[in-house]
Amino acid sequence: MIERFYLKDYLSFKETELNLDTGLVVFTGPSGSGKSILMESILSSLGGATCDASLCESSVTWDIDEESTGIENDEINIFKQIKKEKARYFINNQGLSKKAIGAITKDYLRHLSLKDFSDFENENILEILDKRIGSKIVKVKKEYSKAFHSYSRVKKELQKIEEEERKVVELKEFAAFEIQKIESIHPTVGEDIELLDIKRELSRKEKVLESLESALEIFNYEHLVSSALDTLDVDSSFFDDTMNELRAHFDTATEKFSALDEVDIEEVLNRIEEISSLKRRYGSVEEALAYKEQKKVELQKYENIEFEKSQLQTQDETLNKEVETLAQELTSLRSQALEKFEKALNVYLKNLYLQNATLSLKQGAYTSLGQDQLSISLNATQLTKISTGEFNRLRLAVLALKSEKMQQNGGVLMLDEIDANLSGEESMSVAKVLSQLSKHFQIFVISHQPQLTSTANQHFLVYKDGTISKTKELNFYERVEEIARIISGENISEEARRFAQELLEAKR
Repeated sequence: MIERFYLKDYLSFKETELNLDTGLVVFTGPSGSGKSILMESILSSLGGATCDASLCESSVTWDIDEESTGIENDEINIFKQIKKEKARYFINNQGLSKKAIGAITKDYLRHLSLKDFSDFENENILEILDKRIGSKIVKVKKEYSKAFHSYSRVKKELQKIEEEERKVVELKEFAAFEIQKIESIHPTVGEDIELLDIKRELSRKEKVLESLESALEIFNYEHLVSSALDTLDVDSSFFDDTMNELRAHFDTATEKFSALDEVDIEEVLNRIEEISSLKRRYGSVEEALAYKEQKKVELQKYENIEFEKSQLQTQDETLNKEVETLAQELTSLRSQALEKFEKALNVYLKNLYLQNATLSLKQGAYTSLGQDQLSISLNATQLTKISTGEFNRLRLAVLALKSEKMQQNGGVLMLDEIDANLSGEESMSVAKVLSQLSKHFQIFVISHQPQLTSTANQHFLVYKDGTISKTKELNFYERVEEIARIISGENISEEARRFAQELLEAKR
């Protein structure tokens, strides 16, 4: 509920504060006193409208979803709009856009003066019907929901695999081509490095062998060096060891480069180009080999697609039968309850001086609620073609039906002049329905009729003091005077006072 509302500097209002109760809250006052301005500013504080007030602020008891909004709940949450150069919106001093504020309040606040069809959406009407059916339908709905969830999942997987199947020939050919391309080259990890080493060695083979041939002359003079060392009485073992090591290096180099005689340089260059082409396409030999294995897995998957499809089709058929059976049970239960539901709705409509509504239950596509599509027409006229007054009274009847099974508070309903241009009897019928709704909703309404005004749980007078609009919560005796004014005008008669007191006493 909204516990408090504060308004500052908006049109004819300088400052006003309302401390609000639960139930039906009625605003009355002479024409032009500012009632609609006040209602608009309350909506504006909650993102439901825009006004040019310096400040409009509502203190509410609603529990905000902290996870989705990122806003921490306080004991009382403060919604406000501040207008300087432009309108800015806040919840608990945290700035948000008007759209974000509206998204948060939409689950708690409904402005019934607008032609909003959400109360007549299939999901909402079926929920009211199902609540009236009670425990008999709860188990079936639970089983259906579980089966429908599984059915939807399998159906989605089957659609995906059928889409893949349409492409599978092309995909299989592409995967096989990619595998064959890599396997035809048959690279090994590190081969590219080895080939580059061979290429480098081949490019310097001739030069190295020429150098070795010239250097081998040193061994022709080895015995002369040994003789000289002996003459000098120097141990020649170090020289012998060095020459042996040098000879070993020369022999190894000669064998290495002689082995390259068998290597075809053209083959090496071609192989280097093949592996380079793989590296350009895949990044590295390792990545090319990994890609080949990935394509083998994909190819295997494509080979298995028929088997997977067959399994999914079997599941789809089984679940489809289960969903169909449970949906038929839901339809049967709803069909049995529909006549009583329609009668109950028409009782409210009769009290609201509206002609009978007709409810029709048709079957459509499977949804999370079954196959049932429940629609309402008023006197065989589609809802889009009835008047705004008829539409809003029909909404009140639907909400009243819903409230019969409600356990929790339904939030806030805001109505402007729901009883405008109605007779006394029609106004009293609206008042009775609003009294029923006020057990589960906090309702704000502007009224010009004594019947509705007298049923209020809280009554505010909106009046002008000079050019300034002000508000005042009325006590019992003040309410008698205000209702008498509504009945007889500014010149209040004693008869009007007596009638006003009788209406209020009846409420007591």
